[in-house]
Amino acid sequence: MKIVLLESLSVSKECMKKYTDMLVQEGHSFQCYERNDDPEVQIQEIGDADIVMIANMPLSGKVISACPNLKFIDVAFTGVDHVDLQAAKEKGIAVSNASGYSNESVAELVLGMMLSLLRNVPQVEERCRKGMTKDGLVGRELKGKTVGVVGTGAIGSRVAELCHLFGCEIAAYDLFPKKNAPEYLHYGTLEEVLSKSDIVTLHCPLTEDSRNLINQDRIAQMKKGAILINAARGPIVDSKALADALNSGYLRGAGVDVFEMEPPLPMDHPLLHSINTIVTPHIAFASDESMEIRAKIVFENIQKWMNKEQVNIIL
Repeated sequence: MKIVLLESLSVSKECMKKYTDMLVQEGHSFQCYERNDDPEVQIQEIGDADIVMIANMPLSGKVISACPNLKFIDVAFTGVDHVDLQAAKEKGIAVSNASGYSNESVAELVLGMMLSLLRNVPQVEERCRKGMTKDGLVGRELKGKTVGVVGTGAIGSRVAELCHLFGCEIAAYDLFPKKNAPEYLHYGTLEEVLSKSDIVTLHCPLTEDSRNLINQDRIAQMKKGAILINAARGPIVDSKALADALNSGYLRGAGVDVFEMEPPLPMDHPLLHSINTIVTPHIAFASDESMEIRAKIVFENIQKWMNKEQVNIIL
């Protein structure tokens, strides 16, 4: 089999060598390229490969259709909305993802954003550097707050668990509520969750149903003074509506790790200029630990697929 990796997996050379040597020793070829989002370049790099590995770079139907030998797309990411699944399905190409690799990393960043926003960390840090005091910026505790978790898959459930350990009440919304959910997970409608939560954190996949889910009308259903966290997918939130709610003071703050496009963001993006907003350049999934877990998963995906035992199945 010819295997092509189109972008770095962000692990050490030693870690990559361990996995690629195993494939080469079994008689397969492995080639790694620097990321390039140009479809024409991707077509050239994939060439006659049987397997392509990507992380969060777009893989269009044009590229998929132009690669005659492609049989397996191995996505080193949880979400796969950046892959043209319809094109893959039409060509009978199998697709697997790396579900679960970043559960802890995302959950921990979400908790960090909650705590930073509640305690006004960005503002008081800036004041301290200027020789000023905390006057007027006394924060609030996480304990006792109601946290609304929208999407209770693996990451959302872990966030709920951590918030519960902090002493929070957990309100949850999911199109498919978990069976045998923990007793602290209280499901309700989206309207109920938004209206009662001091903090709303998003953990749902991007679908046509969830696109623009948090818009002007939904924000109006949230509690005045609530906090919104988005470490799921950018298009789930209307950025302009969120920025307006922050700048008007209707929402207390927001933590945003994902946007309509991958960073770098255009300098006129509304959330770069909204108050009480922590923005990070899509880092929630990225930690040393999660990157090593991810590498292990995606190389196991290849071995399993070649043994006709596909796992982490998308298609």
